[in-house]
Amino acid sequence: MTSATGQSGASRASRHGFTLIELCLVLTLLAVAAALITPALSRFMRGRALDAEARRLLALTHAAQARAVSDGFPVLLWFDIAQAAYGMEEESTPGAMDPKALEFSVSDSVRLSLPNATPAPTQRRRLPAIRFLPDGGIDEISPSSVRLNDAAGMIRTLTQTRNRMGYEIQ
Repeated sequence: MTSATGQSGASRASRHGFTLIELCLVLTLLAVAAALITPALSRFMRGRALDAEARRLLALTHAAQARAVSDGFPVLLWFDIAQAAYGMEEESTPGAMDPKALEFSVSDSVRLSLPNATPAPTQRRRLPAIRFLPDGGIDEISPSSVRLNDAAGMIRTLTQTRNRMGYEIQ
């Protein structure tokens, strides 16, 4: 049976579909686009790991400072470069354990460094530390900056604010 234009229904339907060549061309274009986008996306993801680590460390500085004020005792934010870890604990007499102590491991793709840091006594051993005082201030022997960098060379630095009452990401 033919339609008013004289073409069969089957031939008209086949003209509206895609040919194998058209499908192969579209798949090739998608493969090229994916190959171009993948390196940029991987750099983006690595940068996000560095930013997330910097934000977590900044949040811990705020928590340590708030705890020092609320508990009325100095609180240490310590850094163990060799173990790629950092944490928070109340400064107390040697041997006493802090039940509220926290410890975090640095992401595998991020390195931690403290230029010109002075070790302070912690419950575990002598480690570089930021010492938050009960009045909310930062002890003057605390490091002025903490550096985080990744394998791609991106750097995030936590530095003391101008008024020396906190830290910020730069």
